[in-house]
Amino acid sequence: MDPLAMFEVAASRAVAAAEAVTADQLPGSTPCSEWDVRALLDHMHGGAAYLLAATGRDARPSATYRQAVEECVAGLRAPGALERRCASPVGFEWSVAEAAAGTAMDQLIHTWDLAVATGHDRTLDARVVDACVALFLPDMPEHGRRAGIVGTAVPVAPDAAAQDRLLAAMGRTP
Repeated sequence: MDPLAMFEVAASRAVAAAEAVTADQLPGSTPCSEWDVRALLDHMHGGAAYLLAATGRDARPSATYRQAVEECVAGLRAPGALERRCASPVGFEWSVAEAAAGTAMDQLIHTWDLAVATGHDRTLDARVVDACVALFLPDMPEHGRRAGIVGTAVPVAPDAAAQDRLLAAMGRTP
């Protein structure tokens, strides 16, 4: 799965999950112990803003999450955008294509976090899960742990479903 498609699918599903959140759910706890639902939504919106800036476009602070994702997808489709270089959230340089895949995984994992927090369906898009497993396991979560942005891995059976292996590697209990 190409990085643009990964981001577009993951972020579109994340936006739909975010738009299903009700005002009374905003102060609720999430699997990200440092964030309530409101802070998690802010982080998810920030991921789209990060990627939009990586394409060379300005993220407008007033843009809705949906608008930020739509603008981000448009920016990623621009000629040469995926080949640009940018800083990762933990400080190393990577291509915008790699940033799109990494941001897709972030959106994917946090969609699951949001579903857990709000009692919605926790099933993630299998194509994006499989792409993330292929691209990022086992190494990426270890880099994230060293940077303090990924929790301790949770043990799962070697034959666990791909979604469960990905979530466990990212510090979630599936």
